Amino acid sequence: MKTNNNSYTVIYAAVMVVLVAVLLSVAALSLKDRQDANVRVEKMSDILRSIGLGADANLADDKIAYIEAEYEKYIINSFTVNTRGEVTEGTDPFAIALDMKSEYEKPAEQRNLPIFEARMDDGTVYYVIPVYGSGLWGPIWGNVALRSDLNTIYGVTFGHASETPGLGAEIASEVFESQFVDKTIYNGATLVSIMVMKGAGASSGNPNAVDAVSGGTITSRGVESMIQSNLAGYEAYFNKMRAAGAAENQPATAPSAAEPVNQTSHE
Repeated sequence: MKTNNNSYTVIYAAVMVVLVAVLLSVAALSLKDRQDANVRVEKMSDILRSIGLGADANLADDKIAYIEAEYEKYIINSFTVNTRGEVTEGTDPFAIALDMKSEYEKPAEQRNLPIFEARMDDGTVYYVIPVYGSGLWGPIWGNVALRSDLNTIYGVTFGHASETPGLGAEIASEVFESQFVDKTIYNGATLVSIMVMKGAGASSGNPNAVDAVSGGTITSRGVESMIQSNLAGYEAYFNKMRAAGAAENQPATAPSAAEPVNQTSHE
């Protein structure tokens, strides 16, 4: 075959395209298990970081084994609830947490919302809520760890796909995330979530607010909307559990003046 005509060029290009496509497909298939494992471990790491654990993972000889061991030790339970506040059966909370986008594409009444229960060495219990939303340029996500009162935030982690470095991408920085510590999502009996307010110091003194990222207002609003809309799905469950906890801690009622009090007879 002549190598200087158009037919040769077309055939050569077609063969190369097919060859490259085959090689890429083989590479993708051979690496899929490893990629899936990395995604799984990254999710475990994010959950652990929201409760202040896993910071030493990069120093471990085997990072994956370290994170898996920490997760197994501290995440003692996981389950899903529906928007009516009922625990749902036959679900995989971790699989749902890996694909929150698909869950939030369902009608609200069909969603299974994951909760991860953590117990620390001192017996303290935290509840980690995965969240998912939209930033300026693409999806954003994170985890909100609540104390056992299901009101006070213990810690958060955030991530993004394509926010602007130095601006919206700062939602994943320690400076931004640390503001959420000890903030509350309730105002009295009302779930108000967390407001993200524009301007340095704008949230000062407000237990339900943090400062927005400077220069990343739209992404910051995305974080606010994400937390608010995601936590709304858990409101019935939170209220039910908070009411149960309040009832357990209610002090015994003293007898009223109209009620007789048992006394020992001295007659």
